[in-house]
Formats: sequence, structure tokens, C-alpha cells
Amino acid sequence: MPKTSDELFAFLAELGIVYTTITHPPLFTVAESQHLRGEISGGNTKNLFLKDKKGQYFLLTVGESAEVDLKSIHHAIGASGRVSFGRPEQLWELLGVLPGAVTAFGVINDTTGVVKMVLDADLMQHEVINAHPLVNTATVSIARGDLIKFLRATGHEPDILKLAQ
Repeated sequence: MPKTSDELFAFLAELGIVYTTITHPPLFTVAESQHLRGEISGGNTKNLFLKDKKGQYFLLTVGESAEVDLKSIHHAIGASGRVSFGRPEQLWELLGVLPGAVTAFGVINDTTGVVKMVLDADLMQHEVINAHPLVNTATVSIARGDLIKFLRATGHEPDILKLAQ
């Protein structure tokens, strides 16, 4: 059974990570989240759950307005050939989240390390990163360094690469 938001928050607390959370109506797209600008400062994210032709999974976390070329991104992330979006069933099985709630925090559910975590270098210029806490009815603001600390604590050493065009 995937971890809940409360279990995620408890894990962050165990790591000594300070964060803030704002609850809001469900948000399924970046466009829907635009009305929160001003309430939530920092780097707002969008996430791409991808799979290559050999079955390797990737979670790319980029800035909300970043444009990622899916025809060529495989070169940057080390995928075997072109990538496609992972199916919702795979998303649930590996990260324990539903479409619309994809988040870097999902790797807490990837206990076997199947998913390769990739953060966009431009996004990581922000002091604070914003992401859903496994559900799309809230947004967590976390310091950039603490996000990396969290990822490492889950066994996911993130690659920080230039992903956006």
C-alpha cells in the first residue's frame, strides 16, 4: 500500500526537514494551479513520468513553464532510445500516485529504486521548490537542499541536468 501524505510528512519530520503546506481544491494541471501564484512562492513544478524502450522509468521534475522535448530528452537522461509517458497503472504501482498528483515526493513509494529521479537545473536555481505531497489537494514548499536530502534518504540520488529548452 502506498504511503499517505501524513506518512510523507512524518518522514520529512524524521529527517529534520522543515516545510510548509497549503491545501487547495484538486489541481490536475499546471494551468489550474496558476491562481495560486502569489500565495505560494518559489519554483513551481511539473513532473513527467517516462519510460524508455528497455523498461527503465524516469521521473523528471522541471519548472512549471519548462518545455521538454520528448523526442530528444532521452539523450540527456541516459534513456535507451526515445521515451514515452508511463501508464497510469505503472505510475500507481511505482510511485503510489494518480495522474494529476505526480510529484518528486512519489519516490518515497519506490522502495526498489526502479525510478531514476532527474531534476531540472533551472528549477534548482530556486531556493524553495513546490510540489504535491502525494495528492493534488495540497502543495508543499521545501528548501532546495531539503528536497535533495529527502530524495537521497529514499535511495534516489537525483541527477540535476539541463532538461528544459
